[in-house]
Amino acid sequence: MRPGEPDPVKGLRRSPSGRVPQWVLDEEAARPAARSGLPAAGRPASGPVRKKPRRHHGRFRRILPAACSVLALAMIVSYYAFPGLVGQATAAIAGEQFHARQSGVGPASSWTAGYPPRGVEAHKAPLGRPAAVAQTSESYAFIGGDSRSGLIAYDPCRPIHFVTRPDNAPEGGRELITRAAAAASQATGLVFIDDGGTTEGYSTNRGPYQPGRYGKRWAPVLFVWATAAEQPKFVEVPVPGETNVAGLGGSQAIVGDTGSEVFVTGTVQLNAGALGETMSRPGGPALVQAVIEHEIGHVLGLGHVKDPSQLMYDRARPGVTTYAAGDLTGLARLGQGKCFPNH
Repeated sequence: MRPGEPDPVKGLRRSPSGRVPQWVLDEEAARPAARSGLPAAGRPASGPVRKKPRRHHGRFRRILPAACSVLALAMIVSYYAFPGLVGQATAAIAGEQFHARQSGVGPASSWTAGYPPRGVEAHKAPLGRPAAVAQTSESYAFIGGDSRSGLIAYDPCRPIHFVTRPDNAPEGGRELITRAAAAASQATGLVFIDDGGTTEGYSTNRGPYQPGRYGKRWAPVLFVWATAAEQPKFVEVPVPGETNVAGLGGSQAIVGDTGSEVFVTGTVQLNAGALGETMSRPGGPALVQAVIEHEIGHVLGLGHVKDPSQLMYDRARPGVTTYAAGDLTGLARLGQGKCFPNH
């Protein structure tokens, strides 16, 4: 230290020998840095020390292709070894997927161009409720199963459209179809919509989806007044002692990935010659309407029963001109089918 210069250690704590300890000098040197907010030389800055992130991009790129291959292989094995399991998983995530009975099945579903867009006219809840049955009965059966199983029905969350080909229809025939549809609607809660007339005739290969004729939705239920030339099972003049077919009815179903079936359209053929002759008799219109209600019952999923007091008995009976207790019980069940938003 030169003469006249201030003593840099003046005022610092000293040891008994008069020397300033090194730790006192270090502490004094740290004070200006602390006041300025800068870290002291040779000391780590206060606060957490951020570590430089490790990069694993290379390892991830190597693992990803192998993981994808293993997942794809697992899906293929699961599909062929446990096909129902794949369908159930798809249904749980996105709702059951549907395809035609005759079409092939691939992973998840096999929706084809022969189907309308999914969800057309689908509502979140049934459009109606079946009327209360005053007295229930066990005298009913379903097509494709007995009265306790095998139920296939229309989707209650969508309306059922229907059209009528007017050719060969007896006078008043259109009104009888309207009344019969109303009776079926009341019994099931299903909503029927009359789309008017059509030029379409009956065909054993009728397509359930005809966008060129009916737009982008399922084809409507078709009513046809058919001649004996169009339907060989019909005879125009009833033959005593022989079975005379007055009408034929049924529906087309599609099936889902987990096995659910739902009707999407149907056809009713009415014997134009025989029913036209019946219309001219006293009480004839009521008998013809009974035939139409019977065939609509088949369209909705009812089968024949052995109880002659029911309209779904396989032969016309005097005095039975509308749905009876067993018919109504079965129709009420058919009207409470499951809603399927994905068909």
